[in-house]
Amino acid sequence: MIKSLLPLTALLMGSAFLVFAGGVNGLILPIRGEAEGFTAASLGLLGTGWAVGYVAGCLRTPVLVARVGHIRAFGAMCSIAAIAVLLSLLLITPWVWIPVRALSGFCFAGAAMIVESWLNERSDAKSRGRVFGIYTMVNLAATTAGQMVLTLGDATGFLFFVLAAMVYCMALLPTAISATTTPRPLTKVSLDLRKLWRNSPIAVFAVLMVGVSNASFGTLAAVYGARIGLSLADIALFASLPILAGAASQIPVGIASDRFDRRKVLIAVAVVAILTDSLFLFTGPRQPGVVLALAGMFGATVFAMYPLIVAHANDHAEPGAFIQVSGGLLLVYGIGSIFGPTMAGFAMTSFDETMLFAVTGGAHVLLVLFALLRLRIAPAVSSADKVVFQAKPLARASTPETVALAANQAVLDAEQPQTRSKDHERLQEGRE
Repeated sequence: MIKSLLPLTALLMGSAFLVFAGGVNGLILPIRGEAEGFTAASLGLLGTGWAVGYVAGCLRTPVLVARVGHIRAFGAMCSIAAIAVLLSLLLITPWVWIPVRALSGFCFAGAAMIVESWLNERSDAKSRGRVFGIYTMVNLAATTAGQMVLTLGDATGFLFFVLAAMVYCMALLPTAISATTTPRPLTKVSLDLRKLWRNSPIAVFAVLMVGVSNASFGTLAAVYGARIGLSLADIALFASLPILAGAASQIPVGIASDRFDRRKVLIAVAVVAILTDSLFLFTGPRQPGVVLALAGMFGATVFAMYPLIVAHANDHAEPGAFIQVSGGLLLVYGIGSIFGPTMAGFAMTSFDETMLFAVTGGAHVLLVLFALLRLRIAPAVSSADKVVFQAKPLARASTPETVALAANQAVLDAEQPQTRSKDHERLQEGRE
């Protein structure tokens, strides 16, 4: 039993190192950039670069893995990610940081997809839900730890850049020495906007707006915190608390969405988000306790929207289209993530730091208006036709392989029957 669990433990360790390093790198850049006098517009472009690289990584990694194999591709991704972090330390200028950040996003997405592909291979119908749950918790803990570690040193030095690079290299070790079987080819998802729109217009528009909002906050929260005078420890909490609150709020939001029209639940959650946006925008709180409380309220709403939207889209999906719909929405979220940080960064540069919440609030208002319009046009899905709501990790750290790992066995059999049959035969031959 212990021997059979060792490969899974190694993969989870590799994922934890990967996400920890990503957490450190994602927070140190805006903090250090702010200290170096970068404009909010240039720091917003860091988020845009990351999103471009991440979407490209989700689309192109399957091709790379098919050419060179999982282990070589994973090693290349982690190595290049470490080099990208060190380049950010050696060349402290936004004109270097923006393309390097895009490279980091590409490598992070590719490495995450490969780890998830291995986990998918090790899962069966009985263990898939447990594996996905453990994987999500490990990544949540690692992301939070990576952000909070910044409270232990000087953000204006070289320590955290070197630490992130070292941990990216450490992510190589568990998979490099693991004897786990090479997994099946990676999941490929094409972006068919017309088909997604026909399936659920509200899901496409809402996930685009959530991408704008969440990526804006995720990229520029540290800049906002620094400009209102928060300490480094409070800035780390300001970035971490919303993630934890969002993870916790998915449970009550999911229960409500399974009982009522998901569109109405989405509107209710978005209205609370608009209230939080308004409090940040019009009251401009600067007391750490108030700011952190509002940040928790903000995260509890915005990070619960994405799984709610995916569940609504899958209520309308044809049988066997789970991965294509969920994966397509993930890529639409990525498109929103490209535009959001840029708009928020330029708004903060032109006016002040509160404009971050003008952008997030505008996205949420548009979401509510479109959802209200769809309520008047389309009827609600019956309870019998609803899929079961499933909590999901941060969309910004999700890939098409995350979607496949979250899918149950029946979904995978329906969507990839021939592929799974061939893979099963190959594995059986290898074991014999």
